[in-house]
Amino acid sequence: MKKIAGTVTLAAALGMGASLLQPVAAQAAATLPSQVAYVRAGDVYVSKGATEKRLTTGGGHTRPRWSPDGRQLAFLKAGQLWTMRADGTGQRRLSTRAAAGPSWSPDGKWIAFGSLSCSGGPGVYRISATAAAAKPEVLFPRDCRGAALPAEATAGGRSASGTLNDRLRTDDAVAWSPDGTRVAFRGGDCESVYDACLSIGTVTTGAEKTVAAYGGGSLHNRGFAVVPSWRADGAKLAFTAYQEGETAADNKPVHLVEYDTVTGAKRTVGGALDRELDYVDASRAVVTSQGSGGSWVTVVGLANGTRTPFRSGSQPSVQPAAIS
Repeated sequence: MKKIAGTVTLAAALGMGASLLQPVAAQAAATLPSQVAYVRAGDVYVSKGATEKRLTTGGGHTRPRWSPDGRQLAFLKAGQLWTMRADGTGQRRLSTRAAAGPSWSPDGKWIAFGSLSCSGGPGVYRISATAAAAKPEVLFPRDCRGAALPAEATAGGRSASGTLNDRLRTDDAVAWSPDGTRVAFRGGDCESVYDACLSIGTVTTGAEKTVAAYGGGSLHNRGFAVVPSWRADGAKLAFTAYQEGETAADNKPVHLVEYDTVTGAKRTVGGALDRELDYVDASRAVVTSQGSGGSWVTVVGLANGTRTPFRSGSQPSVQPAAIS
């Protein structure tokens, strides 16, 4: 993709006003009804808005995700899967297998995570959230179920180097649907046709549905779709996307897409360079946005486009409101 100079031009490439890219630090801070977990400088923090609490130290922590009851967080530490209580105590490693962004099953019994599959591409595993010395089980690809697990690669945290696109394009964070029947993940069977894709897989059968695709087949574009997130009612799935089209007019810098799981309709939400959306409710979401001081967690109105800064950081996850 050609370099796009200036925030005004970048916003225009997505059909959005340049005001969406104004430094968030200059605006009033948001307050939310439940805690948001987020990452800053490699450590996990939680906040409702007025104050914040640091849960980890030492760096190397990424992708915190709340449990359905809001009492625990799954997260990655040096690229391996851990859990801890909501106050940061009781940290426990679940697996030594290299892992990508976790997601809890709605009943809280399992945690799904991305890792190398038997086919050599992205795969999805689940592991017991409570059993001692639990072993990961394959969910996707379906053909890897029952096969020997790939050798455990040396785990490492997400690299902070490289461009934003470089850091995102191979992010294998997964998202378990609110009804427990499906998991959204990067890759899947669609990679036999396309250069990059995002899938929704059915847990019971292993069947997959392609949600977004780039390159290959009849598509004359390049890009990626990563870091999926379900709305609480399961009717919407949001993900972070990027596209290089056949012409400059078709180019889309990093942005957020909301996908209707019933009709298949898609729409762009948020502003240019917004990413890593998690729903607050049907009308609001928290996203990672780009400001003059770096990454910010920002509250975005999904219908009216309002934007309110929350905290400096990235990778937000909203605690279930009923628990707060």
